[in-house]
Amino acid sequence: MAHIIGEVPQEELDQFFLVCSTVGAYMVFPARKIDRKPTINGVRGLNSKIKDRFHLTLECIRRHYQNQDSPLGEALARYADYFELFGGFEGYVDFFLLQDLIGNDGTSINFFIPFHGFDTAPLPADVDEYRVYKNNVTAFITARNQRIALQSV
Repeated sequence: MAHIIGEVPQEELDQFFLVCSTVGAYMVFPARKIDRKPTINGVRGLNSKIKDRFHLTLECIRRHYQNQDSPLGEALARYADYFELFGGFEGYVDFFLLQDLIGNDGTSINFFIPFHGFDTAPLPADVDEYRVYKNNVTAFITARNQRIALQSV
């Protein structure tokens, strides 16, 4: 990514960092380790097929609710009790105000960059794709911040 980021003006990067530093950019995952194994957040950050990308993490969570395999499947299964609290994927999305990352069908993910499966690189391939990623992340975080603000009223 360094070769891509190096081509983006610093002001553009700074604006993206500001958006990504707001509450809408953050998620809560269980922090307690089970059987001394990494937490969901630890696994998603270190997994080479996810690389801490939230849209890919949400796809794994969607698959968890459908009993489908994913790169985070083992970690998500350890926390099955946590995911049961939401009653299903729709409940999870509603609770965390993630509707703007869900397709019109109510179940598919609106990926930040085109998704062709977990065997393809999770990071943008070039500057143009990085900007698509950045714009989509910014739009999602902005919309989620608005949802959060409405919940606070």
